[in-house]
Amino acid sequence: MHNEKNFITMLGTGNALATRCYNTFFTLHSKENVLLVDAGGGNGILTQLERAGICREDISDLFVTHAHTDHLLGCIWMMRMALQFNYALRVWSHKKVLQLLTDICSQILPRKEAEGIGSLVTMNCLSDGEQFEAGGFTMQCFDIHSIKERQFGFTALLPDGQRLCCLGDEPFSSRCKQYAEGADWLMSEAFCLHEDREQFQPYEKHHSTVLDAARLAEELGVKNLILYHTEDRTLDTRRQRYTAEAKTAFSGRVLVPDDLERITL
Repeated sequence: MHNEKNFITMLGTGNALATRCYNTFFTLHSKENVLLVDAGGGNGILTQLERAGICREDISDLFVTHAHTDHLLGCIWMMRMALQFNYALRVWSHKKVLQLLTDICSQILPRKEAEGIGSLVTMNCLSDGEQFEAGGFTMQCFDIHSIKERQFGFTALLPDGQRLCCLGDEPFSSRCKQYAEGADWLMSEAFCLHEDREQFQPYEKHHSTVLDAARLAEELGVKNLILYHTEDRTLDTRRQRYTAEAKTAFSGRVLVPDDLERITL
C-alpha cells in the first residue's frame, strides 16, 4: 500500500477494442482498503495488478458498471482467484451483471470453487440511487440511462469530504446531474479528440469527445476532470493533445492518465 490515504490507480485507459493499452478499469484506494471498478476484458487484469504492485488479496470490493465484455470478463478471473485462494471478495452491481457472473462461474469453475459464490465471494445487488459502503468509501450508484446496456455510475465520498463521481463510459444524461454537479473529481469517458471525430466516429458508437467532456465538466462546476476510455492510436500525444483541447472549454484541472498511472486525490 502507498502512503497517500486516497488515490486512484488507472489500470487501463482504453476503449473496448484497444490493443495498445488495456481496457478501462481502475482501483480506488482508501487508507486500509482497495475498491476495484470493473476488471477489463480478461486475465490481463492479473498482469496489470502485478505491474501496479497491487495484491489481489488487498481488494475487498469489486464494483461492476455493466455487462459489456471489456468490463465484465476480468471479473471472472478476480472471482476465480478469490475462490481458489480462499479470500473474501464482495461484488457490487445490478441484477443482470451479478446473474451473468454467477452463471458463468458456475459453468466453468470447478464445483468446489463455485460453491463459494454467495459465501466467500458475495454478490450484492444494487438499485438505482442506492447508498452502500465499499472499499472504505461511502458510495452511491446511479443508472446512467444508457441506450445500449444498463449501466451504473457512482459517487464516492472520500474521508476528507471530497466527492468523486464516475460517469461510466457513455454520454452524460441530464437525469444524472444531481450526482455529478459540483463534484471535486469527475471521471468521464472521452473516446477521441473533437477534431478527430470524423476518423474515430464517437457519436456513431454512442461516445463523447474530449471537448464534449470538457464542456460538461465546466457546466457542472467540477474541480478536476479525469478523461479515460479513449482510442489507442494517439498514445504518444494523447495527454498533451487531449489536455489542450479540454482546456479550451474547462477552467479546472485536466488529467489524462496512462495505464498504471496513480492519481492522488
